[in-house]
Amino acid sequence: MNAAAHPRINRDPKIMMGKPVIAGTRVPVETVVRQFAAGADMGWVLKGFPDLSEDDVRAALAYAAH
Repeated sequence: MNAAAHPRINRDPKIMMGKPVIAGTRVPVETVVRQFAAGADMGWVLKGFPDLSEDDVRAALAYAAH
C-alpha cells in the first residue's frame, strides 16, 4: 500500500510486529476499526485513546477501507 496515500499510518517491523499503527503511537489500525465494529462512536474512541485526534481515527478507517 502506498504510504504517501496514508501519511498518518506507519508500518515498522519494530513497532507492534509491523502492524499498521497510527503514526507516533502504538495504536494499531485494527484496534480502531474493531472499536467501530463493536458499535463505538467517534467520541467513545477518542475518550478511550486520548492520544488520538479525530483525523487520526479517520485516517485509520480510510486505511482499513483502502
